Amino acid sequence: MAAPAPAEQAAADALQLSTAAPAIQWYPGHIAKAERALTASLDKVDLVIEVRDARIPLATGHPHLQRWIRTRQHLLVINRRDMVSEAARRQWDAWFRARQQTPWWCDAKAGTGVKQLQQAAIRAGTALNARRAGRGMKPRPVRALMLGFPNVGKSALINRLVRQKVVESARRAGVTRSLRWVRLGQELDLLDAPGVLPPRLDNQQAALRLALCDDIGQAAYDGEAVAQALIRLLAGLAPLAAAAVAADLLPRRYGVGLESLAGGGPDAEGWLLAAAARHTSGDTARMAQRLLDDYRRGLLGPIALELPPC
Repeated sequence: MAAPAPAEQAAADALQLSTAAPAIQWYPGHIAKAERALTASLDKVDLVIEVRDARIPLATGHPHLQRWIRTRQHLLVINRRDMVSEAARRQWDAWFRARQQTPWWCDAKAGTGVKQLQQAAIRAGTALNARRAGRGMKPRPVRALMLGFPNVGKSALINRLVRQKVVESARRAGVTRSLRWVRLGQELDLLDAPGVLPPRLDNQQAALRLALCDDIGQAAYDGEAVAQALIRLLAGLAPLAAAAVAADLLPRRYGVGLESLAGGGPDAEGWLLAAAARHTSGDTARMAQRLLDDYRRGLLGPIALELPPC
């Protein structure tokens, strides 16, 4: 693999917590329990529909995915396509296709791409039933497992596919806590599973991206440390056009410019202090949460926190 370009390396270097911040780890009991139930249910599954977050397609790829897929068909869904720039989407699309993966780009909130995904799943069922007919077996609906990290939009996607609210959905991690089958017409049965995480997050840069996108429980991290990491990351991503970080983003939205430290790099702590003095009566925790919420709600623009590696 080629070495990253200077701007890409700067963005990677920016993504780090303060040395005083504890490591990000989150593996609550309901996820461990759900993973055991998921393993027990795999024999009933024909198709794995894997859902990732468009802002962080690599960080939301589960390291145990191949263990669950095995010989099953696999559909890769990149949800929240509206939250990244079109340039970032094109780059990721080409990157996945170069690795023989077809990404299905969706916005579960608006319904974009959902019909195409449904048709792809039904085509998988047609192939399944053709094989069953060859063995003298009757056709049946394809059984698809909806799998992904917490809060990547699996439940919202199911509700869009079914065209009604059949599973609880919210933009926070840990809403779905048990496995549930959902019938989609006569051709598709969906197994909605809770978000699954590795028991240990060894890649702390990936863990930080999960925290920034709210794809992990808030108990796993320090909000101020994560907000400061976001400030540094935005500065590192600014030279990359596809990341869609406006050069004047922070001063234009918050009225506070980002200064540089004497040794180089952005003064994220200083910015948070100045922004808190201006907006939250000096409360840096509230200001940190405001910044994170603004990013997560798309108010800072369609910013991609990850771009394809070289």
